[in-house]
Amino acid sequence: MRPFLEVQSMRFPALAAVLLGMATVAVAQMTAQTLPASGQTTTPWDYEGKRGTFNWGKLDPAFKACSQGHEQSPIDIRGAKLNKALKPIEFHYMAGPVTLENTGNTIRVYPLSGSYVVVDGVRYDLIQFHFHHPGEEAVKGKLTDMDIHLVHKSADGKQLVIAIRLSEDIATPPNAVLSTLWPHLPKTPGATEKVADFVNPGGLLPEDRGYWTYTGSLTAPPCTEGVRWFIFEQEITMSRDQLRAFGTLYKINSRPLQDPHGRRIEANE
Repeated sequence: MRPFLEVQSMRFPALAAVLLGMATVAVAQMTAQTLPASGQTTTPWDYEGKRGTFNWGKLDPAFKACSQGHEQSPIDIRGAKLNKALKPIEFHYMAGPVTLENTGNTIRVYPLSGSYVVVDGVRYDLIQFHFHHPGEEAVKGKLTDMDIHLVHKSADGKQLVIAIRLSEDIATPPNAVLSTLWPHLPKTPGATEKVADFVNPGGLLPEDRGYWTYTGSLTAPPCTEGVRWFIFEQEITMSRDQLRAFGTLYKINSRPLQDPHGRRIEANE
């Protein structure tokens, strides 16, 4: 974050100290404002066993969409229809310190407030992004090694998720943002770690912004429907060490593919 006022500290040392203190407090307050509760629900759930994916709908009445919904995610992306009227997503992401949390189900990253996207003229603020291993979105039946879900919300509460698929590639340098985050992955559920280095979520985006889109749900309880999904066609790369490091924390934290129930999938290119 660049200071909005330049201070000639040699001439005004006291004023410089005051402004530096104010900036530090402001960053701390902004970080605190972007930290929601550890989970979306208080009822424990998991990806395997008695509290696993096939039993989510039985764990809590609030989870009924997980078993009864007809617009559930993830789905297999196939048979997409080209729609040339679909516009590019407008990204307005900001760099800043982030906080990582091990939720017990994934690693979640909370950016500073202020990053957002614009889709069809509507602003959706970036709330958090998190990781799944293996990837949840399949393309013609094929899953990637991992994926990232960037979760956004509009002023009227509508949710939009952008999925970025990750593949191990030993020949290509890993994504720079992942390289910044990975040394700070919290190892135990409930643990958090702050990254003082400036992280711009925009650095996770592939060069080619072509996407598939459909209407679905959150991929974890309460499996809320009415979520607008955008899945980038181009993958980004990660190293073998990065893949193994996350796999050590979460061997499996992805939901199986759901029935599309005839939903329309569109592509912008």
